[in-house]
Amino acid sequence: MEKPAILITGGAKRIGAQIARAFGAAGWHVVIHYGQSRADAEALAARLPSAQCVGCDLGDADAAVAMVEALAEQLPDWRVLVNSAAVFRYDDAQALAPDVFAEAMRVNAETPTRMAQAFLRAAKAQGGRRVIAITDMKLANPNPDFFSYTMAKQALSATVTMLAMSAPRPEDRIYAIAPGAMLPSFDQHPLEHEVSGRMNLLQRLTDPAEIAQAALFMADGWLASGQTVFVDSGQHLLAQPRDVLYLARA
Repeated sequence: MEKPAILITGGAKRIGAQIARAFGAAGWHVVIHYGQSRADAEALAARLPSAQCVGCDLGDADAAVAMVEALAEQLPDWRVLVNSAAVFRYDDAQALAPDVFAEAMRVNAETPTRMAQAFLRAAKAQGGRRVIAITDMKLANPNPDFFSYTMAKQALSATVTMLAMSAPRPEDRIYAIAPGAMLPSFDQHPLEHEVSGRMNLLQRLTDPAEIAQAALFMADGWLASGQTVFVDSGQHLLAQPRDVLYLARA
Protein backbone atom coordinates (compact mmCIF):
# COMPACT_ATOMS: atom_id res chain seq x y z
CA MET A 1 0.00 0.00 0.00
CA GLU A 2 1.54 3.28 -1.10
CA LYS A 3 -1.08 5.63 0.30
CA PRO A 4 -0.65 7.20 3.74
CA ALA A 5 -3.23 5.87 6.19
CA ILE A 6 -5.58 7.48 8.70
CA LEU A 7 -7.83 5.88 11.32
CA ILE A 8 -10.97 7.81 12.29
CA THR A 9 -12.96 6.59 15.28
CA GLY A 10 -16.67 7.06 14.78
CA GLY A 11 -15.86 7.53 11.12
CA ALA A 12 -19.15 6.20 9.77
CA LYS A 13 -21.32 9.19 10.68
CA ARG A 14 -21.46 12.91 11.33
CA ILE A 15 -18.10 14.70 11.75
CA GLY A 16 -16.14 11.46 11.49
CA ALA A 17 -17.66 10.75 8.09
CA GLN A 18 -16.85 14.28 6.91
CA ILE A 19 -13.21 13.72 7.84
CA ALA A 20 -13.19 10.32 6.13
CA ARG A 21 -14.53 11.76 2.88
CA ALA A 22 -12.04 14.63 2.89
CA PHE A 23 -9.02 12.40 3.43
CA GLY A 24 -10.28 9.89 0.88
CA ALA A 25 -10.57 12.65 -1.71
CA ALA A 26 -7.06 13.81 -0.83
CA GLY A 27 -5.59 10.41 -1.68
CA TRP A 28 -5.36 8.75 1.73
CA HIS A 29 -6.19 5.19 2.73
CA VAL A 30 -9.03 5.66 5.22
CA VAL A 31 -9.67 3.23 8.07
CA ILE A 32 -13.23 3.79 9.29
CA HIS A 33 -13.90 2.67 12.84
CA TYR A 34 -17.46 1.88 13.86
CA GLY A 35 -19.18 0.79 17.03
CA GLN A 36 -22.76 -0.05 16.08
CA SER A 37 -22.85 1.49 12.60
CA ARG A 38 -21.28 -1.24 10.50
CA ALA A 39 -23.65 -0.80 7.55
CA ASP A 40 -22.97 2.96 7.41
CA ALA A 41 -19.21 2.37 7.67
CA GLU A 42 -19.20 -0.19 4.86
CA ALA A 43 -21.36 2.00 2.64
CA LEU A 44 -19.00 4.93 3.15
CA ALA A 45 -15.91 2.79 2.56
CA ALA A 46 -17.39 1.56 -0.73
CA ARG A 47 -17.59 5.16 -1.95
CA LEU A 48 -13.97 6.02 -1.12
CA PRO A 49 -11.01 5.26 -3.40
CA SER A 50 -9.13 3.34 -0.70
CA ALA A 51 -10.73 2.35 2.59
CA GLN A 52 -11.39 -0.38 5.10
CA CYS A 53 -13.61 -0.77 8.16
CA VAL A 54 -12.80 -1.91 11.69
CA GLY A 55 -15.34 -2.55 14.44
CA CYS A 56 -14.65 -2.07 18.14
CA ASP A 57 -16.59 -1.16 21.28
CA LEU A 58 -14.75 1.88 22.64
CA GLY A 59 -16.24 1.15 26.02
CA ASP A 60 -13.56 -1.57 26.17
CA ALA A 61 -10.26 0.29 26.21
CA ASP A 62 -8.22 -2.91 26.11
CA ALA A 63 -9.98 -3.96 22.90
CA ALA A 64 -9.38 -0.52 21.41
CA VAL A 65 -5.66 -0.74 22.17
CA ALA A 66 -5.55 -4.19 20.60
CA MET A 67 -7.23 -2.76 17.49
CA VAL A 68 -4.54 -0.07 17.24
CA GLU A 69 -1.75 -2.60 17.68
CA ALA A 70 -3.24 -4.87 14.99
CA LEU A 71 -3.54 -1.96 12.54
CA ALA A 72 0.05 -0.93 13.29
CA GLU A 73 1.13 -4.36 12.08
CA GLN A 74 -0.94 -4.07 8.90
CA LEU A 75 -0.38 -0.47 7.79
CA PRO A 76 3.09 0.41 6.43
CA ASP A 77 2.54 4.19 6.51
CA TRP A 78 0.01 5.04 9.24
CA ARG A 79 0.33 8.77 9.78
CA VAL A 80 -2.85 10.01 11.48
CA LEU A 81 -5.19 8.91 14.27
CA VAL A 82 -8.36 10.99 14.69
CA ASN A 83 -10.27 10.34 17.90
CA SER A 84 -13.71 11.56 16.89
CA ALA A 85 -16.10 9.06 18.49
CA ALA A 86 -17.85 10.18 21.67
CA VAL A 87 -20.91 9.55 23.82
CA PHE A 88 -23.19 12.52 24.53
CA ARG A 89 -25.69 11.83 27.29
CA TYR A 90 -27.42 14.30 29.55
CA ASP A 91 -26.73 15.05 33.18
CA ASP A 92 -26.17 18.39 34.89
CA ALA A 93 -24.33 20.19 37.65
CA GLN A 94 -27.14 19.57 40.13
CA ALA A 95 -26.97 15.78 39.87
CA LEU A 96 -24.06 14.03 38.20
CA ALA A 97 -25.32 10.65 37.03
CA PRO A 98 -22.72 8.02 38.00
CA ASP A 99 -23.43 5.74 35.03
CA VAL A 100 -23.34 8.64 32.57
CA PHE A 101 -20.11 9.89 34.14
CA ALA A 102 -18.41 6.47 34.04
CA GLU A 103 -19.31 5.94 30.38
CA ALA A 104 -18.27 9.46 29.35
CA MET A 105 -14.90 9.25 31.07
CA ARG A 106 -14.23 5.82 29.60
CA VAL A 107 -15.31 6.46 25.99
CA ASN A 108 -14.50 10.18 25.69
CA ALA A 109 -11.25 10.30 27.68
CA GLU A 110 -9.65 7.00 28.74
CA THR A 111 -10.04 5.04 25.50
CA PRO A 112 -8.90 7.77 23.08
CA THR A 113 -5.93 8.52 25.32
CA ARG A 114 -4.85 4.89 25.45
CA MET A 115 -5.36 4.59 21.69
CA ALA A 116 -3.14 7.63 21.15
CA GLN A 117 -0.45 6.15 23.37
CA ALA A 118 -0.59 2.83 21.54
CA PHE A 119 -0.48 4.58 18.16
CA LEU A 120 2.60 6.56 19.17
CA ARG A 121 4.28 3.39 20.42
CA ALA A 122 3.54 1.14 17.48
CA ALA A 123 2.54 2.92 14.26
CA LYS A 124 5.03 2.99 11.40
CA ALA A 125 4.97 6.15 9.29
CA GLN A 126 7.03 7.98 6.74
CA GLY A 127 7.72 11.18 8.63
CA GLY A 128 5.84 12.42 11.65
CA ARG A 129 2.69 10.92 13.08
CA ARG A 130 -0.34 12.98 14.07
CA VAL A 131 -2.91 12.44 16.82
CA ILE A 132 -5.98 14.68 16.46
CA ALA A 133 -8.50 14.71 19.30
CA ILE A 134 -11.96 16.10 18.58
CA THR A 135 -12.90 18.00 21.73
CA ASP A 136 -15.52 20.78 22.08
CA MET A 137 -15.77 24.55 22.22
CA LYS A 138 -17.18 23.98 25.74
CA LEU A 139 -13.54 23.82 26.83
CA ALA A 140 -13.42 27.61 26.63
CA ASN A 141 -17.14 28.34 27.04
CA PRO A 142 -18.48 25.83 29.59
CA ASN A 143 -22.06 25.56 30.81
CA PRO A 144 -23.59 23.13 33.33
CA ASP A 145 -25.54 21.03 30.78
CA PHE A 146 -24.15 17.64 29.71
CA PHE A 147 -21.98 17.84 32.80
CA SER A 148 -20.18 14.48 32.58
CA TYR A 149 -19.64 14.84 28.82
CA THR A 150 -17.97 18.21 29.36
CA MET A 151 -15.81 16.89 32.20
CA ALA A 152 -14.61 14.06 29.97
CA LYS A 153 -13.79 16.40 27.09
CA GLN A 154 -11.84 18.61 29.51
CA ALA A 155 -9.89 15.53 30.58
CA LEU A 156 -9.18 14.58 26.95
CA SER A 157 -8.06 18.13 26.22
CA ALA A 158 -5.54 17.99 29.06
CA THR A 159 -3.88 14.98 27.45
CA VAL A 160 -3.08 16.92 24.27
CA THR A 161 -0.46 19.08 25.96
CA MET A 162 0.95 16.21 28.00
CA LEU A 163 1.20 13.80 25.07
CA ALA A 164 2.83 16.54 23.00
CA MET A 165 5.48 17.00 25.69
CA SER A 166 6.22 13.28 25.81
CA ALA A 167 5.97 12.34 22.12
CA PRO A 168 8.57 9.68 21.30
CA ARG A 169 9.76 11.42 18.11
CA PRO A 170 10.37 15.14 17.56
CA GLU A 171 8.45 15.04 14.26
CA ASP A 172 5.26 13.71 15.92
CA ARG A 173 2.42 16.17 16.57
CA ILE A 174 -0.51 16.01 18.99
CA TYR A 175 -3.45 18.30 18.25
CA ALA A 176 -7.08 18.97 19.09
CA ILE A 177 -9.97 20.43 17.12
CA ALA A 178 -12.71 22.03 19.21
CA PRO A 179 -15.99 22.24 17.23
CA GLY A 180 -18.98 24.39 18.03
CA ALA A 181 -22.62 23.74 17.23
CA MET A 182 -22.77 22.57 13.62
CA LEU A 183 -24.99 19.47 13.43
CA PRO A 184 -28.30 18.70 15.15
CA SER A 185 -27.49 17.02 18.46
CA PHE A 186 -29.24 15.01 21.16
CA ASP A 187 -33.02 15.37 20.53
CA GLN A 188 -32.76 18.62 18.58
CA HIS A 189 -35.26 19.42 15.82
CA PRO A 190 -34.04 20.92 12.51
CA LEU A 191 -35.61 24.32 13.21
CA GLU A 192 -33.95 24.43 16.62
CA HIS A 193 -30.64 23.66 14.95
CA GLU A 194 -31.14 26.55 12.52
CA VAL A 195 -31.37 28.86 15.55
CA SER A 196 -28.75 27.30 17.80
CA GLY A 197 -26.22 26.85 14.99
CA ARG A 198 -26.10 30.61 14.49
CA MET A 199 -25.43 31.44 18.15
CA ASN A 200 -21.87 32.52 17.46
CA LEU A 201 -20.02 35.75 16.73
CA LEU A 202 -20.45 35.37 12.96
CA GLN A 203 -24.13 34.33 13.24
CA ARG A 204 -23.54 31.62 10.66
CA LEU A 205 -24.00 27.87 10.45
CA THR A 206 -20.54 26.34 10.70
CA ASP A 207 -20.08 23.73 7.98
CA PRO A 208 -18.84 20.34 9.29
CA ALA A 209 -16.54 20.26 6.26
CA GLU A 210 -14.52 22.96 8.02
CA ILE A 211 -13.54 20.37 10.64
CA ALA A 212 -12.29 18.08 7.89
CA GLN A 213 -10.27 20.89 6.33
CA ALA A 214 -8.69 21.66 9.69
CA ALA A 215 -7.75 17.99 10.09
CA LEU A 216 -6.17 17.94 6.63
CA PHE A 217 -4.13 21.03 7.55
CA MET A 218 -3.01 19.41 10.81
CA ALA A 219 -1.98 16.25 8.96
CA ASP A 220 0.85 18.26 7.40
CA GLY A 221 2.12 19.21 10.86
CA TRP A 222 2.56 22.93 10.34
CA LEU A 223 1.25 23.82 13.79
CA ALA A 224 3.36 23.41 16.90
CA SER A 225 2.49 20.24 18.76
CA GLY A 226 -0.02 20.58 21.58
CA GLN A 227 -2.24 23.16 19.85
CA THR A 228 -6.05 23.27 19.85
CA VAL A 229 -7.91 24.91 16.97
CA PHE A 230 -11.47 26.14 17.56
CA VAL A 231 -13.75 25.66 14.56
CA ASP A 232 -16.94 27.29 15.77
CA SER A 233 -17.40 30.69 14.07
CA GLY A 234 -16.47 32.32 17.38
CA GLN A 235 -19.00 30.51 19.59
CA HIS A 236 -16.43 29.91 22.32
CA LEU A 237 -16.04 33.69 22.70
CA LEU A 238 -19.69 34.18 23.71
CA ALA A 239 -20.78 33.50 27.29
CA GLN A 240 -23.69 31.05 27.18
CA PRO A 241 -25.38 30.00 30.44
CA ARG A 242 -26.79 26.78 28.95
CA ASP A 243 -26.12 24.46 26.05
CA VAL A 244 -27.28 26.06 22.80
CA LEU A 245 -29.84 23.27 22.46
CA TYR A 246 -31.78 24.74 25.38
CA LEU A 247 -31.07 28.37 24.51
CA ALA A 248 -32.72 27.75 21.13
CA ARG A 249 -35.76 26.29 22.86
CA ALA A 250 -35.97 29.23 25.22
